[in-house]
Amino acid sequence: MATLNRRNFLAHSCAAIAASTGIISCRNMETSAQQNAPSPACLSKKSFRQNRMAVSTYSFWRFRDDSKLPVEDCIDNAAQMGFDGVEVLHIQMTDQSNGYLQSLKRRALTNGLDLCGFATHQGFVSPDKNYRRKNVDHTVKCIELAYRLGIPTMRINTGRWGTTKSFDELMDNRGIEPALPGCTEDDAFDWVIDSIEKCLPTAEKCGVVLGLENHWGLARTPEGVLRIIKAVDSPWLKVTLDTGNFLEDPYDKLEKLAPYATFMHAKTYFGGGIWYTLDLDYPRIARIMRKHNYHGYVSLEFEGSENPQTAIPRSLALLRKAFG
Repeated sequence: MATLNRRNFLAHSCAAIAASTGIISCRNMETSAQQNAPSPACLSKKSFRQNRMAVSTYSFWRFRDDSKLPVEDCIDNAAQMGFDGVEVLHIQMTDQSNGYLQSLKRRALTNGLDLCGFATHQGFVSPDKNYRRKNVDHTVKCIELAYRLGIPTMRINTGRWGTTKSFDELMDNRGIEPALPGCTEDDAFDWVIDSIEKCLPTAEKCGVVLGLENHWGLARTPEGVLRIIKAVDSPWLKVTLDTGNFLEDPYDKLEKLAPYATFMHAKTYFGGGIWYTLDLDYPRIARIMRKHNYHGYVSLEFEGSENPQTAIPRSLALLRKAFG
């Protein structure tokens, strides 16, 4: 008796169906499947992807007195509120031992979250070489911390002149402050560019992309940020784009930096801002970012006076709707 293999079985079955019913043949089935298959043109089209939503641990603290929530509690809160990832603020960490770092990774994994961003503070705007060297060393150390946490991008700052002594006064002056006596902005740009270049070998070795934030100091304007980005000219230096740090006419300024963005901070101000309040049009911002093919994380930095336990979920709903 001949062996009835799968191919023979299908052939005999199809022939029997066709003969007895006259409805369809195997050849017709094959033709139908080919006709209904997606075309190569369709397969090559880019599909829309929603941006994933993160929250900075800063959102739970905001440098308010007696409210410095541990990073591990921020991770738990972020998961309960429905975020996809957490951005860790370095200054908020209570420990830097390897055991602690790995415990944060495990906690994020257990909660189904990514540790997606790391934010640190440094300043390179100083004529003092030792001061700049100290801040380069600090930045390198933080790159290595991000690497051990499995985080692929880290926010950096230029720093500022420091001629305005309090941050409250700086905000009253809209982020503008005078240079140190005898120094120029060109001097400061040279210091910052040189300092960042000293950090890049470690960034490349660790696979951590540095994101220069449009913060204060030399990065107060898009032109200042781009001057540094283009002078350094490295794939390991991009932009951390902050929606709340352009205090006037933000949309054109955000668009200038959008093509260089590797990470994004989205500020909200429920209850009124601690330093200032911006009425940001997030659907418009989302359209700008989509136009420039930004697929990265949108990380909430809540900067309002409302209780974070109510304001942060409200902020997440606002951002998901805008970037959806």
